[in-house]
Amino acid sequence: MLALGRKDPQLQVDFHTDRDPTSDIAFHVRVYFGHSVVLNSLQDGGWRTEVTSHKMPFQENQPFKLRFLVLNNEYQVILNDEHLYSFIHRVPPSSVKMVEVWRDVLLYSMEVS
Repeated sequence: MLALGRKDPQLQVDFHTDRDPTSDIAFHVRVYFGHSVVLNSLQDGGWRTEVTSHKMPFQENQPFKLRFLVLNNEYQVILNDEHLYSFIHRVPPSSVKMVEVWRDVLLYSMEVS
């Protein structure tokens, strides 16, 4: 992926519980390049308590490799082969039906394994 050179670019990845973009979100990651990363879940139509990190290794206009590990008790966010963030499951990961990647990025490839 590559962050585009827009004012305050963002990246958002949502693990939806249905194939509808308005469905609940088991795991939400939003990167505010140069500022912070927010992790959260959307359950029964309402956002839960967000976890915010100011650890910011993402750089505008620089390509990066982003991976998500789904473990028994948590999601892990891996950037360029470095573990950055963990998020305890609030919604069973088995309920995830769709992953949405959007905002100000170019997606060059995606791999599911």
